[in-house]
Amino acid sequence: MKRTALYEAHLKLGAKMIEFAGWEMPVYYTSINKEHASVRTSAGLFDLGHMGIIKVSGDAALPYLQRLLTNDISRLEVGSSQYSIMLNESGGVIDDIFVYRLRDHYMLVVNASNTDKDLKWLTKNNSEGVEISNLKESFTILALQGPKAQEILQKICNIDLKNIGHHKIIDLLTLNISTLISRTGYTGEDGFELFFNKANAQTIWNELINLGATSCGLGARDTLRLEAGYPLYGHEYNEGITPLETGFSFAVKFDRGDFIGKESLLKHKEEGFSKKLVGIKLKDVGIPRQGYRILKDGNVIGYVTSGTMSPSLNIGIGMGFVRVEFAEVGTEIDIDIRGKMAKAEVIKLPFYRRLT
Repeated sequence: MKRTALYEAHLKLGAKMIEFAGWEMPVYYTSINKEHASVRTSAGLFDLGHMGIIKVSGDAALPYLQRLLTNDISRLEVGSSQYSIMLNESGGVIDDIFVYRLRDHYMLVVNASNTDKDLKWLTKNNSEGVEISNLKESFTILALQGPKAQEILQKICNIDLKNIGHHKIIDLLTLNISTLISRTGYTGEDGFELFFNKANAQTIWNELINLGATSCGLGARDTLRLEAGYPLYGHEYNEGITPLETGFSFAVKFDRGDFIGKESLLKHKEEGFSKKLVGIKLKDVGIPRQGYRILKDGNVIGYVTSGTMSPSLNIGIGMGFVRVEFAEVGTEIDIDIRGKMAKAEVIKLPFYRRLT
């Protein structure tokens, strides 16, 4: 398995390591619930060194990305970021990504499990002759998330972090180390993602821990993103699912020219689709795990894509696809939990919303 630059640091902190997308990653250090709570109440630190980082540059970078991605990249100003989706010709999701516009290039952050696939697709469709670079060999990412994230990070930065708005990215120094810092994240809390040379990973990680951040693993990252209603590739997304079915069509701009998969999506939109992603909240005790059947009046109407026992709400929550006629908020459903029917209802996402 691959290892991030912080592998030894995770072992020293007593992390429970697991395989994830070909990487040996920490799933937790103390407990998922404790790490989850630290992000909701203070600040949690995540190693995102497994995520893919791709640089796209050249005179034709903008029209190239406009053709490859669903969102309107032309709206991005230097120093800003955007959520977007990359589709195949049939409108299925190859990956969901974050696009950052920097001074002389674009940076794409992609899912760890899809990095090689994404690079092949980007290269295959490079008729504009842009330069595509894999930055994984030299750069890494940390995420510092939670209500005290800014207070902690400010202590080692040379620029006032209040100047970084949401979905903005800025070049500054942390501990005199050149760092790109963006106000983005995957937890439903305020926070930052840091991009820097992986040779400095131990230095920045250790200092943030010393300043009060709690080391957090993949377990808490998953419960946090699920409470926030964020999709995860391989669960809510795959190449047989379209963004129209997931409800993330806000990232699809049909009115700004052609992009790969547009024609199929328009046809899909016109003809209508049979399933829709919904939030699920259990009324009975239990956890709606991925793959569990969703039923209405004894008939199967869908399946669970993600589920957990919500540490914040102390109830079983999940997301899943159901037939569109049963997707209305408030619809009562059943979840087949190992042969036992658990009562649940369809609710509006997200499950948790940060207090501002």
